[in-house]
Amino acid sequence: MNIAIQGIPGSFHHQVALLNYGKEAQVLPFMSFEEVAKSVASGAAEVGIMAIENSIAGAILPNYDLIDRYELFIHEEYYLPISHQFMALPGQTIADISEVRSHPMALLQCKTFLSQYPQIQLIDDLDTASVAKRIREERLLGVAAIASEIAAATYGLEILAPHIQTVQDNFTRFIFLTKEKTNQKEAPNKVSFKITIRNEAGGLAKLLTMLADKNLNLSKIQSIPLMDKPWDYAFFIDAEFAAEQAYQEAVEQMKAGYGDLKIFGEYRSRKG
Repeated sequence: MNIAIQGIPGSFHHQVALLNYGKEAQVLPFMSFEEVAKSVASGAAEVGIMAIENSIAGAILPNYDLIDRYELFIHEEYYLPISHQFMALPGQTIADISEVRSHPMALLQCKTFLSQYPQIQLIDDLDTASVAKRIREERLLGVAAIASEIAAATYGLEILAPHIQTVQDNFTRFIFLTKEKTNQKEAPNKVSFKITIRNEAGGLAKLLTMLADKNLNLSKIQSIPLMDKPWDYAFFIDAEFAAEQAYQEAVEQMKAGYGDLKIFGEYRSRKG
């Protein structure tokens, strides 16, 4: 099975691929989330793994748009506990470090630790593991990476400070994307959808009230402006449900009275 991920060996996406599909899976690394989406849409990859939100930094809003634009389906979700390590070439101390590079979300998640070292410049990069790889290949002294323990082991870097994330109970939610809607092994109790609400007073409030009446528990709601309709918005919503019939009734009511509805996936919640 071909699995598309954002990042290289040692990245958190790579870790999720190994945990869910094993070492026998063929991992296809890409440097951007859009390339992951394209590979699934084209059929080059059977599954794409994509981070969608973090318990500290919040949602990765552009990724919702990618799911929509490339007509992809959410097959599954996975919550990975995130532990960030501060690493550099062996033989150095934190006092030797003048800059640290990582994905902007990783830097954000470690801001309390990094604030102790104002002399260290923070530099955004595309991926956590790719920084670790570059430090090793280019023998970059005075440069640190924030990445996983797997990245440190893969690229032979020394961990100068372990577990530096501000909140220790830190999780990233990943979704598994497919080109076609797939059958679920377990009965779904969660849905991800997009709804474009008609531009009328109280439209969103009425929708949320209806969903609450049907006992749908909203775990995420994000708005995005419509490019072709100024001041109109679409809403990306994740909701959990206990009763299938009530959920289906909510779907029918949304289709009939609230605006354009697009369901990205019905799957099992994996939140612990």
